[in-house]
Amino acid sequence: MTISPTHGNIPILLIPGYWLGSWAWDDVTRKLGAKGLQAQGVTLPGLASQHTPRESIRFADHVTYVTELLRNCSTQAIVVAHSGAGAIASAVADTMPEALRRIIYVDSGPVSNRTIPRPDLSLTDVELPFPGFETLTTMGASSRGLSLEDKQHITKRAVPHPVGAVCEAIELRNPQRNSVPATMICCSASSQTVRSLATEGNPMFAPINDLSDVTFVDLPTGHWPMFSESDALAELIARAVEGN
Repeated sequence: MTISPTHGNIPILLIPGYWLGSWAWDDVTRKLGAKGLQAQGVTLPGLASQHTPRESIRFADHVTYVTELLRNCSTQAIVVAHSGAGAIASAVADTMPEALRRIIYVDSGPVSNRTIPRPDLSLTDVELPFPGFETLTTMGASSRGLSLEDKQHITKRAVPHPVGAVCEAIELRNPQRNSVPATMICCSASSQTVRSLATEGNPMFAPINDLSDVTFVDLPTGHWPMFSESDALAELIARAVEGN
């Protein structure tokens, strides 16, 4: 596909889910760059390495980090949020919706006010270690499409996630966040299933109903498409940048 110079200058910030850093997007950012797009993977505070201090990291630190990146952009940006980063995207849109051209949720979605991402954890804990793919599968995170090499790579590079960033209620006050155009890239569950769960009021999917401009696309694979389907994911992101 041909990307116009205007769209090629739109900053794209790719935020990974739990345990991952900017490295998780390496294949996707390279492929977006080959399409003439300006893409940057994000490593959130506390996730740079195994040895990074995590005890003082809170959800607000992750939101502030992304909003500062947006303030350094010369034009509206696109935020790509994978998995648990959907909560960060919601909070960023709540803080500065005018800075966002679109949010692209990758096997993810928006959250509602007072959501606690991990209510099973508390501030008495410091970090949440990567539990391994066998455990994640039992929790509903499909590893479909990942090779043994992919799993070994992710396991080797994953770092503990700061518990302080996922165990407190998220305060959302600005309804304008729901006016930011959104694209839902549905991987583990089909777009039909996601729509049905939202319509039924499932707590995890119901916030989708509040979005005023949302597009659904399917990418049938597991929960980590940046590894299992990086070509297809880059193509879908590029189309979303074009508004398709």
